Amino acid sequence: MEKMRSIGLALGAVALFAMAAPAMSQGNDLSVGRKMLVEDNPGDLWIDIGKELFYQKRGPKKASLEQCDFGLGAGKLEGAAARMPRYFADTDRVEDLESRLLTCMTRLQGFDRKGLVKQAISRPRSKGSDIEALALYITSRSNGMKVNVTLSHQKEYDMYKAGEYLFYRRSGQTDFGCVQCHGEPDKRIRLQDLINMTSKAGAQEVASTWPAYRGAHYVVRTMQWRLNDCVWQMRLPDLEYGTDYSIALTTFLNHRGNDAVMQVPGFKR
Repeated sequence: MEKMRSIGLALGAVALFAMAAPAMSQGNDLSVGRKMLVEDNPGDLWIDIGKELFYQKRGPKKASLEQCDFGLGAGKLEGAAARMPRYFADTDRVEDLESRLLTCMTRLQGFDRKGLVKQAISRPRSKGSDIEALALYITSRSNGMKVNVTLSHQKEYDMYKAGEYLFYRRSGQTDFGCVQCHGEPDKRIRLQDLINMTSKAGAQEVASTWPAYRGAHYVVRTMQWRLNDCVWQMRLPDLEYGTDYSIALTTFLNHRGNDAVMQVPGFKR
């Protein structure tokens, strides 16, 4: 029986290789596989969860998020995420989608900001966090629309320039910066393709595919998580959720990704 099992495994491996060979002959077999997975993306389940959370009356104030202004007016979601980060007069600062959610969930619903921040990034193989689901639902309302991040306000321009500086800056004990992984084409760490974010196409891929389902974690992840994970890999201090560091980098990348067509959830390894 053991011999038969070994033969079966060997035949299975041969069959898998045979199926993968056509994709490999076309170029990047990993990207081909990801495109196939996007067609049946488990992250779609989080859209329904986020929608339910958006309209639920929750928190100490027993309110929904329907009065939250994401830049186009209270409760108007279509195209809002595609224009973020952006300046908000009521906070007098530039906010990305996740920091704007923190603002609305504390002001409208009465949640404690520290508590929200503590739970914003969920553990792998969990049900995910409320903010992850909400961010995906709101962003999904921009699907099919083009990214359009403007720098019309001085604080938007300043945030963009800060993000540009941070992207190219090398720091920490390893003297590392974003550009070392994401500044050239055809780079890879193990089996992970590294997007060249200095190119227009690379920046557009980033701007249009987050939040995304992370296959290795079995949960939806947001841009704040992605940046925090990069900072950790550069051996820098942990990135505090919702702070200007991450908003600046997102402003820089999303503005460079303008005109990309939104399609979330993306699918990441």
